Amino acid sequence: MQIPHDTRRALDVVVALVNTSAETEQPDGLSDVNALRAFVHDYAISDVGELSARDLAGVRTVRGKFAQVFAAPSSRVAAVLINELVATAGTTPQLTNHDGYDWHVHYFAPGASVGDHLAADGGMALAFIVVSGERERLRRCEAPDCRRAFVDLSRNRSRRYCDSRTCGNRLHVAAYRARRKSEQGSEQEEVVHGGEQQQTADHA
Repeated sequence: MQIPHDTRRALDVVVALVNTSAETEQPDGLSDVNALRAFVHDYAISDVGELSARDLAGVRTVRGKFAQVFAAPSSRVAAVLINELVATAGTTPQLTNHDGYDWHVHYFAPGASVGDHLAADGGMALAFIVVSGERERLRRCEAPDCRRAFVDLSRNRSRRYCDSRTCGNRLHVAAYRARRKSEQGSEQEEVVHGGEQQQTADHA
């Protein structure tokens, strides 16, 4: 699946933001304004001024909306959610080539809050996925103790885990051990059953 660089980057930010929520036993990754500052820095979110508690609340709201898109049962439902996101953000497309990147489109309005910034760019990136007929690529890790969001970019939409080297391998090992335990249990039952048959034959 071919995705433009700026759309791919926006999707990465969407996934990272969704994964800051406390889906399982992990703590909330946006627990305070300092955590929001770290997120903005780590993902090089541009045109962001001084952050406040209001910004934190706004970003958490956007995070929840993104999570709803990942959970949407149909493209129609996802489209409604995305339309609400970009409309609320006051989307204003503009060409830019900042920080060494070639020309690309920003969708947030000049002077937008960080929440509206993320809603606009992230919402349009999610819109690209829906328009491409690829909504099913917006997934959650199938590991029951993980559930992290990811975008399945595999050719045949076969990716099941957020990271095959961690969640995938861990579940494969667990499944292998469960099979071995079941096989060993069956072998023991056969030995016991065989012994009982031999004892019956000896008494006959």
